[in-house]
Amino acid sequence: MCQRVKNQMEVLVGKLKLSEIPEKLWTYLMVDFITKFFIVVGKNTIPVICNKLSKMTYFVVIMEDILAKELARLFRDNV
Repeated sequence: MCQRVKNQMEVLVGKLKLSEIPEKLWTYLMVDFITKFFIVVGKNTIPVICNKLSKMTYFVVIMEDILAKELARLFRDNV
């Protein structure tokens, strides 16, 4: 079935399909650290967490010598 649009013949595609929901949401995160700031309120590092799937960016202020367990807790609580 063809439809005439703006002097061109275009074939109708059909019904729209929903985007697939990825099974591994954590594969769409990018993390970068901005370090060596002056210490303000006991913090000197900003991890920048970017969710490529939802296009959201998170900034969390931390100390540079944070443990991996604490960093994982920050991910869980803030992202």
